[in-house]
Amino acid sequence: MYNDEHNLYNYTYRKDGSELSHQRETVRPDGQPGPQGPELEVKPVKKNRMGLKIAALALSCALLGGAAGGGAVWAASQAGQDESEINVSSRPAAQVSLRSVDGKTALSDAEVYAANVNSVVSIRTSATAGYNFYGQPVETASAGSGFVLSADGYILTNYHVVKGAETVTVTMYNGDEFSAQYIGGEEDYDIAVIKVEAENLQPVTLGDSATLNVGDHVLAIGNPLGELTFSMTGGMVSCVDRAINVDGTPFNMIQTDTSINPGNSGGPLFNQYGEVVGIVSAKYSQSSNGTTVEGLGFAIPMNDVFSMVKDIMTNGYVSNRAYLGITPQTLTEGTAAQFHYDVTSGVFINYVEPDSAADKAGLKMGDVITKVDDTDIKSVEDLNLAKKKYSAGDTATLEVYRPDGSVTVEITWGAAPKEEQVQEQQAQQYPGSGNENYGNGNGGYYSSPFEDLFRYFYR
Repeated sequence: MYNDEHNLYNYTYRKDGSELSHQRETVRPDGQPGPQGPELEVKPVKKNRMGLKIAALALSCALLGGAAGGGAVWAASQAGQDESEINVSSRPAAQVSLRSVDGKTALSDAEVYAANVNSVVSIRTSATAGYNFYGQPVETASAGSGFVLSADGYILTNYHVVKGAETVTVTMYNGDEFSAQYIGGEEDYDIAVIKVEAENLQPVTLGDSATLNVGDHVLAIGNPLGELTFSMTGGMVSCVDRAINVDGTPFNMIQTDTSINPGNSGGPLFNQYGEVVGIVSAKYSQSSNGTTVEGLGFAIPMNDVFSMVKDIMTNGYVSNRAYLGITPQTLTEGTAAQFHYDVTSGVFINYVEPDSAADKAGLKMGDVITKVDDTDIKSVEDLNLAKKKYSAGDTATLEVYRPDGSVTVEITWGAAPKEEQVQEQQAQQYPGSGNENYGNGNGGYYSSPFEDLFRYFYR
């Protein structure tokens, strides 16, 4: 048997990798020598005697039950027979039907996979991460996942999968490869749209993530480790509307115990009807005290980004992203004491842009935002997370502290300026050399400068 100390997917019968060469002689029921068989090395294990009796009884029951049900087990020889018999199941292999996703019919896991695997893609990217001592460019590569949005080649993935990439290659389930063009993205929501020149692709069906309940069964298909392409894993919804912080950016997530690994980023999270309800994005890999944890994965709810995805496909950027028009700062106890404020938390306004939503609502420098509708605001991160619930044109009520008395302010969210978004995306998408946020070349993860807990998936 092939044995390689670096190969984790092959096994051998002995620890040293050698095959068993010694044979032992067996005896048939009539007392005659039987065929030679492999010698098995058995080591006695000391166990509780009562445990052995119980195990023997359980084994006897299993043998009897298995024989009655037609399972593949050793059967006792009947009187007068010379050879032992083996019962082998005659059950035919299950046939997986290819069913369409209609949003009404619950599918088996195998049916979800068959209905969607042609819509999932593997993504490989490359970029120049600087130059070595001799002035030669150092290339880095990463891998992720994505899924087809439209038959003419639009594909959705995570922003961090393609951020800084100079080349993006998409591979379909049938092996077809395409060079992809970056259309646009939104880093605050970790979404990006890319496009390949193809026709008649099979798009996914998007579902309503608001209908998810804790305990619902979900499945993920993706490209773990950048090698095990089109793998499916399953689990349940562990929590909905889970607020987490990734690299200082707040996210509202679906928490799941579905197995998620590097390379799964950007892949779809399916409900039991075969609809995409989330975009796999991150996992909780380590607790604050250094304890390794498992089963804590996160996906971006589809409802949170659906309108932005359509906007990017149409305009190349998010034209309706809510915009307030202030320069914010988290209020600290030191700042509060300096200005003799009675509040010690909130968002302190350093500057108000003329003719912005904040200016039109009457906000001014020195105000402290403490609440947006029903959401308490204690930091800039809280404000950014709350802002994600709104689009340009939506209205909200702000509670604002002022030294001469707190006020309630009605605002209508503005839209982020196009020029600002385009320049921001270009700077982030094509940074040239020295992009510190691109891969580390060792297949590692990106670490949060704040908690070092949530990590993006890169190969």
